[in-house]
Amino acid sequence: MNPVLFTHSFLYSFDPKQQKTGQPYPPLATIQAAAVVRDFGFRVALFDPALTDDPLQIRSSLAREKPKYLVIYDDSFNYLTKMCLTNMREAAFTMAKEGQTAGCCVIINSSDSSDNYEQYLHEGVDYVVRGEGEETLCALLTALENNADTVSIAGLACKRDGRLTVTESRPVMRNLDALPMPAWDLVDVESYRDVWLRHHGYFSLNVATTRGCPFKCNWCAKPIYGNRYNSRSPLHVVEEIAWLKAKYRTDHIWFCDDIFGLKPGWVKQFSDLVKQQQLSFRFKIQSRVDLLLEEDIIDSLAGAGADTVWVGAESGSQKILDAMDKGTRVDQIAAATRLLKSKNIKVAFFLQFGYLGETREDIDKTIRMTLDLMPDEIGISVSYPLPGTKFYDKVKDQLHHKRNWSDSDDLDMMFQGTYPPRFYKVLHRYVHNLYRIRRGTAGARSFRNLLSMIYNLPMSWINALRLQQFAHAPERS
Repeated sequence: MNPVLFTHSFLYSFDPKQQKTGQPYPPLATIQAAAVVRDFGFRVALFDPALTDDPLQIRSSLAREKPKYLVIYDDSFNYLTKMCLTNMREAAFTMAKEGQTAGCCVIINSSDSSDNYEQYLHEGVDYVVRGEGEETLCALLTALENNADTVSIAGLACKRDGRLTVTESRPVMRNLDALPMPAWDLVDVESYRDVWLRHHGYFSLNVATTRGCPFKCNWCAKPIYGNRYNSRSPLHVVEEIAWLKAKYRTDHIWFCDDIFGLKPGWVKQFSDLVKQQQLSFRFKIQSRVDLLLEEDIIDSLAGAGADTVWVGAESGSQKILDAMDKGTRVDQIAAATRLLKSKNIKVAFFLQFGYLGETREDIDKTIRMTLDLMPDEIGISVSYPLPGTKFYDKVKDQLHHKRNWSDSDDLDMMFQGTYPPRFYKVLHRYVHNLYRIRRGTAGARSFRNLLSMIYNLPMSWINALRLQQFAHAPERS
């Protein structure tokens, strides 16, 4: 069978905020798809641009591998790929055109291309694989190898005789244990280890235990795995972790699921297996506060080695949580935070400002909640309209030329919020000022905390004045 070159479009150098954190992860969904295709009998290779600074570096891989097929398969387990950042979109276009020039059939699977397939087909892509991609990709490659028609393959968008063809959607996979081990051998793991050790002194790798999310927060898009929630077995996951530890000496795992351990009893079984196999590692997860309050969940997480739990706190206003269809309560945020801290597990909050109907009172409630509970980390964003969501449908008529952020630190309000866009950019800095001041006063009297307070105290006053000014000033066109 003809060779297949896999790549993806997430370059850390194109997102300065993410590059600065020094926490790069290999493209897990990409190497998972490569493993599936390899099991189908194809020879596969990988151009991993994550730690490079130019997508044109794909030229050397194209010249060396001479692939018949170029597959741009984005890492859908990296939540930033859902945001369809324009820097990454342009990188995908660049690599697609290079593949086209090299004579490849160019195939792509990503959140952005699933939502905007016509744009990608215009930019040199031959086939867009919509949604969960492995089964569709294998069916497509097999058909192309056999010169068979592709119009009967579910999950595709393509041009036929100059006309757009979109086939029916493909159901998601249910038996995730049947998937092969991701093709880690294709990755230069040592380059990732080097970044982690230089910045943090330890090495973390990524593992996915689930696909999909059954909850219906109305601003959250699910273009790849949808609302179905499917889980690998705890034993299957623990065996992979044991292999990664033995092979790559990782001492930390990021479980990159939208929600970790939702299936009843899963976390308890996982924790018991980790203890039985005497595995020692720390890990971080994403979860929901209502799930964490279920019986024994936090005890099981602590027993397995949980280091950090990120939760979608979003807002300290119950009115806003309800408007988001979040399905959680402010009191649950507080209860879960305190319980996690009591078990020596760090807590991190995702916070979101600017949702429709949010007032200054709602903003102040979020700030008070954050300073009262003092999570160990915070990540602040403004509401982002993603295609396919109820929230997007509410604001799409307000969107103009800018419909995506350039990178994750853009934070531009792309619809008409309660306040002008400048207000929310200052609000982001102001909340960080207050948070760092509180950490400095509550923590040890270190030189670093002292420097932080010296900087953030005056900046909090300046930004408070700017907020007051921008709250009432009209935004310049």
